[in-house]
Amino acid sequence: MIYLDNAATSWPKPPMVAKAMTGTLIKLGGNPGRSGHRLSLCGGRIIERCRELLAEAFGAPASENVIFTSGCTEALNLAIRGSLYRGDEVLCSHGEHNAVMRVLKSLEESGQITLKVVNPEPDGLLRPETLARAISPKTALCVLCHASNVTGVVQPVGELSRVLKNRAIPLLVDAAQTAGILPVSLKELGADMIAIPGHKGLLGPHGTGLLVLGAGMLPRPLITGGTGSLSESMYQPHSLPDRYESGTPNLPGIAGLLAGARFALAHRQEIEEYERDLAQQMRSSLQNLKGLRVLGHETAPMVGVVSFVPGQMDAGEMCDQLSRRGFALRAGLHCAPAMHQWLGTLESGACRASVGIYNTQDDVEQLAAAIEDILGKK
Repeated sequence: MIYLDNAATSWPKPPMVAKAMTGTLIKLGGNPGRSGHRLSLCGGRIIERCRELLAEAFGAPASENVIFTSGCTEALNLAIRGSLYRGDEVLCSHGEHNAVMRVLKSLEESGQITLKVVNPEPDGLLRPETLARAISPKTALCVLCHASNVTGVVQPVGELSRVLKNRAIPLLVDAAQTAGILPVSLKELGADMIAIPGHKGLLGPHGTGLLVLGAGMLPRPLITGGTGSLSESMYQPHSLPDRYESGTPNLPGIAGLLAGARFALAHRQEIEEYERDLAQQMRSSLQNLKGLRVLGHETAPMVGVVSFVPGQMDAGEMCDQLSRRGFALRAGLHCAPAMHQWLGTLESGACRASVGIYNTQDDVEQLAAAIEDILGKK
């Protein structure tokens, strides 16, 4: 199969990821941070190595400011729900994934917050002056998607953050499509918190993620319980990372994340260039096909995501036919209905092809030929 669904999760993983995960299960078995024996201590050291690597990569003020989660969704929930109070106003972009939008909409529906969605210019990019006009005295948080999982358009988050910093408004960045591929750090983006999946650009396993907390950011925990520290107290520890990491840590997952992140971060610039070139090749090939609308904006920077809408058939049918020919794409709304509403594709949905490090130019050529053949038979 030619796998082109890397925006959902990267695959295949580098071989050292599975090796690291298997090693913890076969050799280490102990519960990290819960005992003083060798197996537990070795597991704890793996977790701390991963935390230190990611803290350095994403510009955390200290390693303990990297909070491990089950994925980007949990990280976003922790940052949003833990930072807001009744009466607050929140700004977000038009391109937010439901991991953000459903959280904000539920808080809005319950009357806890008011929500303003900031729309872009026709090229898909938000402008600092537009964001500035949306700010009010009640604005308590801004959430921005770094790159759309539908169009691949990368927002100028660094420029937008300066508008927010002038008003002392915290910025939470959803880096689901960019961490491990583009330059992402608290300083680079001007962010106060960054939510990151472990299983996409960092090439780690499913069920891993992190929230990077800037200095002074202490959202309320979503979950409380055992941490292996301060066991004499029946109250949740305030110190990081224990404040947020209750329960047995995902040692096999974090070991795999450490292996994947080491590889991804060591080759980040090469990966960025390779995936950008592949996506551009795909975009150019598909734009030449009649009866196909390719989403996105040529003037905007983009990651390796190419979505398209077939004019004479359902997007789901197109992806089903491609699946039968050995291609893995994703059809539908991609958990981003606000983006599809802005694009005018809320009813039709779209087909999404997203490249990764193991894709080739031949994969792209084969996909374009298959789509052309399918369209020609309609």
